[in-house]
Amino acid sequence: MLTKRQNLIETIKGGNPDRFVNQYEFMELVLESRIGKSVRPGQKIVNDWGVTFSWPEGQLGGFPVHDKEHIVLKDITEWRKYVKAPPVPTSDEAWAPAIEHANKIDRNEVFVAAFVAPGLFEMTHHLMSMEEALMAFYEEPESMHELIDYLAEYELAYAKEMINRIHPDCIFHHDDWGSQISSFLSPEMFEEFFVPAYKKIYGFYKANGVELIVHHSDTYGVNLVPSMIEVGIDIWQGVMTTNNTPELIKEYGSQITFMGEIDSGKVDFPEWTPEIVAEHVEKACKSCGKLYFIPNLTQGLNFSSFPGVYEETSAAIDRMSKEMF
Repeated sequence: MLTKRQNLIETIKGGNPDRFVNQYEFMELVLESRIGKSVRPGQKIVNDWGVTFSWPEGQLGGFPVHDKEHIVLKDITEWRKYVKAPPVPTSDEAWAPAIEHANKIDRNEVFVAAFVAPGLFEMTHHLMSMEEALMAFYEEPESMHELIDYLAEYELAYAKEMINRIHPDCIFHHDDWGSQISSFLSPEMFEEFFVPAYKKIYGFYKANGVELIVHHSDTYGVNLVPSMIEVGIDIWQGVMTTNNTPELIKEYGSQITFMGEIDSGKVDFPEWTPEIVAEHVEKACKSCGKLYFIPNLTQGLNFSSFPGVYEETSAAIDRMSKEMF
C-alpha cells in the first residue's frame, strides 16, 4: 500500500495510485505559518494591515468592513499614503509554534504544507473593497500594478523567512479568483496583473525546496486554467462543478490536478444527510476518474462548516476507492 504522499504523486503524475487521494490527507497544514490576527466567529478585529474584519455569530465566515470609517485604501492613486505593510515576523518566539508543528510531521508520509492567506487579489479588495478594486483595474491600471508589486514583494519577504524556519515541501495558498459562475477578471486582465507576480512568488517557492503548489480558489476558473499552469500551480483546490471538471481533466490533466468537485454548498448545510453526501461523492468520483483528480469538499480547509460533513465525505470517498480500485 502506498503512503499518502506516494499515492498523491502517482495521482498527479498519471501513474498508478492504489486509491483515491482522500481530501487533504496528503498534506498536514501548518496553520501556525499564518502569523498575525485572523477573525473568528463572533469577533470583530483589525488585522496587521489595518483592515477591519467582522464575523457575525451564525454566519459561515468573516469579511472586511468597507464603510467610509473603516476602509483602508481610500484612493488607489495615493496607495503609498494608505497601505503600510506590517513587519515580517523574524523572532524565534513568533515562529516557535510553526516550527514545533512542522518538526513533528512525518515527511515520508505526508507533505509539510505551509498555509498562506490571503492572496494578492484578495488583498486588493480587502484594502479597498471589491467594487473599488475591480474599477481600479480599468481606471488606474498603473497604480494597481504598483500595489500588486508591493504586495508580492511583501509575500516574497515573508516566504523567505517561512522557508528558512519550517522548510515546507508544500504551499497551500488561498486567493479566490471568481464567483460560482465567472472569474472576477478576464483572462487577459488576469494575465496582465497577476501572472507576473504569481510566477515570481511560486517560482521562488519552487526554487527553495517546495515541491507542491496547491492553490485554493473555490470558484469558476475554467478560463484561468492556462494561467494557473503558467504560474506553476500543481493542484487547483476548490474546483466547483460549474467548471465541468471531467472536461478540464481531459484537456489539462497532464499539467495540473483538480481537487474538489464536491460543492460544499450542496452537502455542507444544517440538514445534510449521509445519503446526500454519498450521492455527490459517487458522482464526483465516477465522472472524474482516478487520475489528475482529488475528490474533496470545495471549502478551503480540512473541515466543514457543519459537524460531521467532512468526516462523512472522507468515509464516502474510502467506499468509492474500494469500489473503483
